[in-house]
Amino acid sequence: MKTLKLRIYTKHSNQLEKLSSSVNFVWNYINELGFNYLQRTGKFLSAYNLNEYTKGSGEYLNLHSQTLQAINETHTKSRKQFKKAKLSWRTNNPKAKRKSLGWIPFKKSALKLIKTYQTGKKALKSKLQLSLTKGQKLIITVFDQYNLSNYDLNTCEIVQDSCGKWYACITVKDFPKQQCGTKSVGLDLGCKTAVTCSDGSTLTTKFTHKYANKLAKAQRANKKKQVKAIHAKIKNSRLNTIHQFTSKLIKQNALIVIGKLNSSNFTSTKLAKSVYDASWFELKRQLEYKCKNANCLLVEVNEKYTTQTCSHCLTISDNSPKGRTGLGIRVWTCSCCGATHDRDVNGAKNILRLGHQTLAGGSPLL
Repeated sequence: MKTLKLRIYTKHSNQLEKLSSSVNFVWNYINELGFNYLQRTGKFLSAYNLNEYTKGSGEYLNLHSQTLQAINETHTKSRKQFKKAKLSWRTNNPKAKRKSLGWIPFKKSALKLIKTYQTGKKALKSKLQLSLTKGQKLIITVFDQYNLSNYDLNTCEIVQDSCGKWYACITVKDFPKQQCGTKSVGLDLGCKTAVTCSDGSTLTTKFTHKYANKLAKAQRANKKKQVKAIHAKIKNSRLNTIHQFTSKLIKQNALIVIGKLNSSNFTSTKLAKSVYDASWFELKRQLEYKCKNANCLLVEVNEKYTTQTCSHCLTISDNSPKGRTGLGIRVWTCSCCGATHDRDVNGAKNILRLGHQTLAGGSPLL
């Protein structure tokens, strides 16, 4: 099962705003109902019980019965996940201090693909039919970069981002598996370059620094819409770059070894901005599900002393970069064997070596 995210045409925004308002009304009702029931009885209402209280209300709210059930199920799941007796209040009022982003869930029975057609040399668009109350239908057009006609559609959630754009998040079955390569690569995580590979290739995600001046001017001028647009640009550019990099790694390699590095250890230091920009967590998240899809092996190893150790003779020489004082040393020559190393590439090679040793020693992943 995989989720595909497709942009919805702006012309549907008003209709979707009205529907999201109805969804928020149901959410707030069951939220208050469940909390009051808990205070009286000391028990929580299940999703099945909530369905009895919301049954028939879709006729007045223009919502499908399956949508009402999806709201109840999501509320119950979120309450258990966050261990709260009462969840946050939802509103799409633009004057509210805390405006909730739009969200409209649809189950499989309420979703239908009408057609997929081509509008240019490569661009595809698709029309989706979403069921509302009493046989009413909502037809929306999406930019289809996946060609939905090739998949079996399951569920759909219409969501809104901070810039007011709407997206259709559709879960599909039988998503084609990607073929992995035959090589092996080690990954050294850093701040100046987010990732350095053992083959010398790098990934740089300095988008926060790239748009820093433009963002500062918009913030000083109190242009809230422009600030949101710049933040969205930074986020989307970073995600796109990481997606391209991780997909390329999967296509070329059958084994990917990465060092264990906890970003939370750095977020309270002066490196916090660079660490957030590097997006180590997002990189690992993408590698995990992409490796699983392509049957590529992903191994995490302890990267202790990988920067100091010479990848040629496997010794720690006197002139190798050590501690915080050695952070400025980017290229060094081993005094034992005379090999010259790039700091990050040398670390990536040692990480790859440790990965091979882990597998040879009987890793639980095998």
